[in-house]
Amino acid sequence: MSLLQAPAWLQSLLVDGVVAGVGSVLAFVPGLLVLYFFLSLLEDSGYMARAAFVMDRAMSWMGLHGKSFVPMILGFGCAVPAIYATRTLENRRDRVLTALLVPLMSCSARLPVYVVFGLAFFREQSGTLIWALYATGIVVAALAGLLLSNTVLRQQADSAFVLELPPYRLPTWHSLRVHMWANVSDFVRKAGSLILVASLVIWLLLNLPWGVQDQRHSLFGQISQAVAPLLAPAGFGHWDAAGALVTGLAAKEVVVSTLAQIYAPQAPAAPALSNANVGAELLGIVTGLGKATLQAGRTLLSLLPGLGGIAPAAPATDTALSSALRQHFTPLSGLSYLVFVLLYVPCAATLGAIKAEFGWRWAAFSAGYQTGTAYLAAVLVFQVGRLAGFA
Repeated sequence: MSLLQAPAWLQSLLVDGVVAGVGSVLAFVPGLLVLYFFLSLLEDSGYMARAAFVMDRAMSWMGLHGKSFVPMILGFGCAVPAIYATRTLENRRDRVLTALLVPLMSCSARLPVYVVFGLAFFREQSGTLIWALYATGIVVAALAGLLLSNTVLRQQADSAFVLELPPYRLPTWHSLRVHMWANVSDFVRKAGSLILVASLVIWLLLNLPWGVQDQRHSLFGQISQAVAPLLAPAGFGHWDAAGALVTGLAAKEVVVSTLAQIYAPQAPAAPALSNANVGAELLGIVTGLGKATLQAGRTLLSLLPGLGGIAPAAPATDTALSSALRQHFTPLSGLSYLVFVLLYVPCAATLGAIKAEFGWRWAAFSAGYQTGTAYLAAVLVFQVGRLAGFA
């Protein structure tokens, strides 16, 4: 028996909109718990201040102090905890500038996009491609920091970097637990609400007008087709590529799943939503949260010397998707697409974190300047490559 005899559209709203939105919020929690644990560990033990002191000279080139080094490093894992990690900076101007640069670091959510396109077009050179994309993000962040620190976020006066080096001490479990809970709960309450809203908006776009069967004829498809011509100078002016970028606003890893859904053959209709199905969905979220937290810790520990065998091997690549990509992209347009994914507007969670910390004005500025930078960079890559004969 269907849950409350609900119609199919309401069942889809609950499963694909609400439940998927809640799952998207909770997907960030394991990484946040682990990262905030180690961030609090470094802060309370006295190592954080010493890392900031060592990196101050290098960070000053971008108009930042040494303490900005830690949020920038965290940005390679996830920009959301990195944005909240800027709270360790005393000066608001430094906090804002660091938060604007953090999303340019290649977070782990972008890695699936790099891998799929890399294996589809560059095969043995895919590792070099991924390394180059990470390096490109760092270079663009350095240039953006230099530009912003001399324009909209100019320092009022030169100030010396004064930092008290606390003594080394052993952190207490109570202090670590309080820091973890305060920061993670703040994320779920503020940024989490924005993610849920974004998930519901995407569901509405995919299902309006009511009863639409082909995604291309939905509002999502129509918006994608309207955006596509603007992306033609960058080499990927077709609606499916544009649509994947639109859904990437919710989370960057959604770019791959959207392309897979568009290129995949029509899937069979989903079964009716039952009480058991809802319970299974919710139970899966809870158990998955615990497993993901453990896995996040294992992955982080695997980075330490001598512990590389802790984390399991990466799953196999979707070769069917790679084959479909080769039918819609060329190596040059694929590279241009990756550059755009690397640099364009942060995901909804990151924008929510920036909004929660600094307000809508800076969140809108982050979205605007990154998207403009991504567009210029992608067009440059494609047009220069075409002139060089790589089209």
